[in-house]
Amino acid sequence: MKDGSANEEKRCEVLNILARDGRTTAEAIAKQIGRSVDEVKALITQYESEGVIKRYNAVIDWEKAGFDKVTAFIDVRVVPARDVGFDAIAGRIARFPEVRSVWLVSGGSDLRVVVEATNLRQLANFVAEKLSTINGVTGTVTHFQLRRYKEDDVLYLEAEGSERLVISP
Repeated sequence: MKDGSANEEKRCEVLNILARDGRTTAEAIAKQIGRSVDEVKALITQYESEGVIKRYNAVIDWEKAGFDKVTAFIDVRVVPARDVGFDAIAGRIARFPEVRSVWLVSGGSDLRVVVEATNLRQLANFVAEKLSTINGVTGTVTHFQLRRYKEDDVLYLEAEGSERLVISP
């Protein structure tokens, strides 16, 4: 919010609603925030044209769909380039099709890269042949997703009473 006005709060509410569910209709949003449908439609169109709304995504449970995916979180240490810092290397990494996200982070590494592959070999090839060979990359540490419980506000928890092995010490 820029100025904290009631109008800005309503505009932010529209974005929050769409961020939770991009298929929410303008009619439903208008009802929730007490604005006209035309006003909400105009605001959404404005956000789309300004690039505030980047795109609309479906959230897929790949496991339920019967597809195996390997997700890795790769911490990358880099030497920042003169005049552009981390941006040049981050931009190069972001263009690989396997890469889902790239963030500049604090801590022991510089970048956090989220990669999705169909199997471990494809992921290993990405790290060995693409990522680690980029000029300026000095090291990587790869963490694998073992189980997803919640992502993008969607719960993936197992239902009560599911068939789960009980292991006790």
